[in-house]
Amino acid sequence: MAAPRARLGTVEAEGSSGRQGNSGVEVVVSSDPAPPAPLCPHGPTLLFVKANQGKEETRRFYACSACRDRKDCNFFQWEDEKLSGARLAAREAHNRRCQPPLSRSQCVERYLKFIELPLSQRKFCQRCQQLLLPDDEEKHHKHQIVGDISITQLKRPSQLLYPLENKKTNAQYLFADRSCLFLVDLLSTLGFRRVLCVGTPRLHELIRLKASGDKKSNVKSLLLDIDFRYSQFYMEDSFCHYNMFNHHFFDGKAALEVCRTFLQKDKGEGVIMVTDPPFGGLVEPLALTFKKLIAMWKEGQSQDNSHKELPIFWIFPYFFESRICQFFPSFCMLDYQVDYDNHALYKHGKTGRKQSPVRIFTNIPPNKIILPIEEGYRFCPLCQRYVSLENQHCEHCNSCTSKDGRKWNHCFLCKKCVKPSWIHCNICNHCALPDHSCNSPKHGCFICGELDHKRSTCPNIFTSKKVNKYCLHRWGEGGYEGESKSLKFYRAVRKQKQRKSNKMKMETTKGQSMNHTSVTRKKKRRERAHQYLCS
Repeated sequence: MAAPRARLGTVEAEGSSGRQGNSGVEVVVSSDPAPPAPLCPHGPTLLFVKANQGKEETRRFYACSACRDRKDCNFFQWEDEKLSGARLAAREAHNRRCQPPLSRSQCVERYLKFIELPLSQRKFCQRCQQLLLPDDEEKHHKHQIVGDISITQLKRPSQLLYPLENKKTNAQYLFADRSCLFLVDLLSTLGFRRVLCVGTPRLHELIRLKASGDKKSNVKSLLLDIDFRYSQFYMEDSFCHYNMFNHHFFDGKAALEVCRTFLQKDKGEGVIMVTDPPFGGLVEPLALTFKKLIAMWKEGQSQDNSHKELPIFWIFPYFFESRICQFFPSFCMLDYQVDYDNHALYKHGKTGRKQSPVRIFTNIPPNKIILPIEEGYRFCPLCQRYVSLENQHCEHCNSCTSKDGRKWNHCFLCKKCVKPSWIHCNICNHCALPDHSCNSPKHGCFICGELDHKRSTCPNIFTSKKVNKYCLHRWGEGGYEGESKSLKFYRAVRKQKQRKSNKMKMETTKGQSMNHTSVTRKKKRRERAHQYLCS
């Protein structure tokens, strides 16, 4: 269930720099015990802060963890805001109204009744996306109904349900069969017996199909997904309604125990987690959720195995590599390109920049993972792993360095390989696109301006507020003696903003003046023409 929530270029910029322009919204994560977050229809909200380069932190606020568009979930609350009892009661009532119409147990009961019906009575309402029992037909008689739902169709609900393609909320793009079959075969080859599918409904389906059709296959699967529609197709031990951005089980402790039992079975041996989050989601809350699942898995481990890691396949675009490795240093990125059925761009067989940017990040040693040679992959004996054909080994970097499937070029000045479309800029002292702007401020840390980390991990984060207040009072046109690099960066950003503001004001004033002159001239011409006609 993954695809970009915004255009690819926007997401790529976010992955490489961590923010767009000179401001950004970040998740606030505190190591100290914090008060429980308020609830929205999607579970506990997240605490955010808007950070501006060269300025103090603004007021912190709570917002929905799953929806990035206020039209989908309009929850908003200031961190220090105190609500009245009436508003809290209204919020609880709203949250209840937004929940699925049927409970988990009711869905299971309906499913058992549905499969006992004769084929001619098994019907599905496409408008309501619901399996219909005979008593429901009268309410849906004006809707578009699909009849003769077979058991095979019930085992492939992702083909029966309409994908939720709201890019800012669900982004439900499904694995193509090529990628899905590769993952199923790979998991079987690696010897895993249980697969925790977090946001991967199609992989969950194929694992269960293979297990039911092949007596030798004993692989089990549990699906965790925010799409509640799947609850009408699976028993309670096969599906949990789940929000991966805040580790929230909608069905409470019962669903939590199902997940815990699945992870800790056989003392945690033979299990792997495969996740495919929406690409528009923030990496930090996802990483925190996955660490909670890892901690749940470790609870069933003995002390002798405390050093082991839960095997994970995290499917995400390659330009998020640095952010993912920041939270999981043991992860590496495979060259395998994941493609999707209902996405126009992320298709297999495209070349150049049109190739799918989606990769697999894993903590499994890459030399254990065999990529299909017939699909354009080869084994590099120097790197001891499979790579794409165009990913050539660089003798200077001593690695196959390409990330996007194209051949990268080595820059001796930067001492690393870069994309073939980049050139070295002597002004910026690093490689960039030929048409880049050398004078634009670099989108680095909001506190010190460095490019190798974010504001949340800056060593100067605790002194930033004092520095900001001091700088605002002390800055002059030429700075002051002993000014640090970070303060010079702040001053440069501030001056550029002031120049842009002045330029916009001048253009606005000039435009208004020109419009006034043009109207006056037209009025005088009309008056002269009128006098001429009258004479």
